[in-house]
Amino acid sequence: MFQNIKRLFLFGVVAFIAAACSTTKNLHSKEFVQTQQELTEKLTQISKAASFNGFGVALVNDKEVLYQNGFGIANVETSAKYTENTVQNIASISKTVIGLAVLKAQELGKLNLDDPANKYLPFTVSNPAYPEVPITIRHLVTHTSSIVDTEEYLSRNLVLRDTVNLVHNLNIDVSPTRFNPPSAKTSLEDFLKNLLDTDGEWYSREGFSKSKPGSMYEYSNVGASLAALVVEKATGTTYDEFTSQYILRPLEMHSSGWSFNAIDFSSYSPTYQDKQTPYPCYSLIGYPDGGLLTTSSDMSKYILELMKGYLGNGTILTKQSYKEYFTPQLAAENFTNRSTSEYSDEYNMGITMGFGSTGNFGHTGGDPGMSSVIWFYKDKRMGRYFIVNTDWNTESSGKDQKAIYDLLHEFYVKLNSLSKTTK
Repeated sequence: MFQNIKRLFLFGVVAFIAAACSTTKNLHSKEFVQTQQELTEKLTQISKAASFNGFGVALVNDKEVLYQNGFGIANVETSAKYTENTVQNIASISKTVIGLAVLKAQELGKLNLDDPANKYLPFTVSNPAYPEVPITIRHLVTHTSSIVDTEEYLSRNLVLRDTVNLVHNLNIDVSPTRFNPPSAKTSLEDFLKNLLDTDGEWYSREGFSKSKPGSMYEYSNVGASLAALVVEKATGTTYDEFTSQYILRPLEMHSSGWSFNAIDFSSYSPTYQDKQTPYPCYSLIGYPDGGLLTTSSDMSKYILELMKGYLGNGTILTKQSYKEYFTPQLAAENFTNRSTSEYSDEYNMGITMGFGSTGNFGHTGGDPGMSSVIWFYKDKRMGRYFIVNTDWNTESSGKDQKAIYDLLHEFYVKLNSLSKTTK
């Protein structure tokens, strides 16, 4: 969600490992299962001294899930363990679903990527500096719309689940955003209209950059959620139901959803300011840009589908749509301060999918009390997922993550060589 949190997670030393041992004992060799167990033991040791309470991982090759698991503590108060079935918000990784939804709607004949967004919206969105230049759906899903995140967006997007300790919780510092009372909850449409329509309550010309729509990359949570609203209006189906119908349910992501009511809340992990202090439960009004609640088990299915889709073997989109999804859309002139890191997801953009400078791809996420990343290594045909449930400690969390990544890279090589798909 936030760029400063997001950039903390642009490392990605190397790979991950995936597939719960319980689901593979009858499918793989004894050596494969033993290797999974050895990895579990080593990750368990890391979790005992890690700077975050709990974390989840998943790793796939281009054919199957190799490893999925959770480690540490999901809930300090109840001492619940963090497992592959622990539910967490994955923050901006959620944006990758927007791209899939837009392309599915295009396949269904409901919209076209290069249509003006205003063709479908019940209000008008226009950059006041370029009123004659339409903002297209493609602009929205490549962060080139010229729509920017304002203080109004940042200060209104997070809404508390309940009123317990309300006064205290409203004063928790989660800069650059803040928590709002449950009464502030509004619909996605009303939220975006108030931000972007000239008659909106929170409208400001500052909500648009001085760049011509389509010309410059400027990461935009608001623009991403607006693309989701376009899907709603074009299909006549709410975004949460559309994505559930065409993405989550077909992938059997049965523990995932866009609201607390859609998931098993008993499996939910609070997020933490530090290893002892939980944040209150919160959700996002602009939920498409960062509000998917899911598990490491479900995310293993998701990243497996994306890896397959990249190679032309996906199931929820056509080959043509996946080709569009994974085609870098931008050029050097579309950037001012272009990130050139191999592990940055902002060197280029597909359709909501970020690319590093070497052509590997993925997306990061960060919200109060959590950080997440999916990353794909195209030549190794490997995809990984990693999430933590505690605020990033700048002194030690990077070291913890590197230790996990190094270990997972080592065991990916072993598990991939033992995979039943490589026999």
